[in-house]
Amino acid sequence: MTVSATDLPASGRFDGSTHLFPLRVYFEDTDLSGVVYHANYLRYMERARSDMLRVAGIDQRAHFEAGGGAYAIADLAIRYHAPARLDDVLLVASGVRGVTAARVVIHQSVRRGAVLLTAARVTAALVAPDGRPRRQPGAWIDRYRALVTEGEETP
Repeated sequence: MTVSATDLPASGRFDGSTHLFPLRVYFEDTDLSGVVYHANYLRYMERARSDMLRVAGIDQRAHFEAGGGAYAIADLAIRYHAPARLDDVLLVASGVRGVTAARVVIHQSVRRGAVLLTAARVTAALVAPDGRPRRQPGAWIDRYRALVTEGEETP
């Protein structure tokens, strides 16, 4: 993948079946040592996942407002490889690795240029307003299946 964060629009886009989401590190993202605070990578990945779903045509908000429920993170494995710093331009890559009736597994990585900073495997489960698991709409499952790819599996 030879796309840099500066080549992308403010929201992300798909490059094949991988969603690419650019962002910049701001002062508020850093800790006392001047590097990105570890939990902020989760925020970056959340933004990228939400954007990926929107760009893929999955309207989470409408589904929620219609009483269909929302995604909750059921499992998360993350590994930190290198730090990001103030004003770095980062690129979050997200790819669907699997889908079941109620869950989707997404691999995400955060890079600064060619340098891998963080990688995670996230399982999101659709839950009803009462918190119980719920089947995803068939159109969503079909869209996810069209996006499933093999790829790097760090962590």
